[in-house]
Amino acid sequence: MVRGERRRLPVRPGEEANPRFVVTSLTRAECKARYLYEKIYCARGDMENRIKECQLDLYADRTSTATMRANQLRLWFASMAYVLLCALRRIGLHHTQFAKATCGTIRLKLLKIGALVRVSVRRIKVAMASGCPAAHAWGLAATRLAAPANARAPPA
Repeated sequence: MVRGERRRLPVRPGEEANPRFVVTSLTRAECKARYLYEKIYCARGDMENRIKECQLDLYADRTSTATMRANQLRLWFASMAYVLLCALRRIGLHHTQFAKATCGTIRLKLLKIGALVRVSVRRIKVAMASGCPAAHAWGLAATRLAAPANARAPPA
């Protein structure tokens, strides 16, 4: 599949979108043009963006160790981190400023922050600085992620 684009430079503000041309071996009976572009071609580009996000933000491209097993383990760790961050974004951060944020932004603004963590027998308390700009989003995400576990827990 190949995409062609007709572009007139410079593009002016408020101008119509550029027409796109996709060359494929599929017939019109097999696949409609809009479906082919929007669901198949754009989905492929979106998947490439997710792979690039995992490589750049979670360092999945660092395979510089001496053994193949160690490199494979690094890729597994990066892949699991990506899955966990996507779940955090989907479940804990929807309807927040981080709902469409990249993994790098979530890692930088929500996970790489200083906080005082106190662990007791019954609970874990996280105390953040009063000036932390993402404290509300962090607390909301923690509440949303803990809700299913709290719903399953037997009464104390």
